[in-house]
Amino acid sequence: MVYLVLAATVVVSVVTVAVAVLAGRQRRRMDSGPEARRIEATASRGVRDARRQAHAQQHFNDAGGLNALRDRDSRS
Repeated sequence: MVYLVLAATVVVSVVTVAVAVLAGRQRRRMDSGPEARRIEATASRGVRDARRQAHAQQHFNDAGGLNALRDRDSRS
């Protein structure tokens, strides 16, 4: 019975600490100014551009992509 109470106490403590940490992070995030929001938007835009570029490189990395480029260039 003592082990059950100890286990329950540990679980409740871990959950309480996790909620407190997440609430603190959220509170700090809400206080960010316009410059922080601008930096965050720029960073997320950079990630999207990098994903787009990686997808394009993967698409044209095979021979079919090269043929598509050759066909496109020859029509111009």
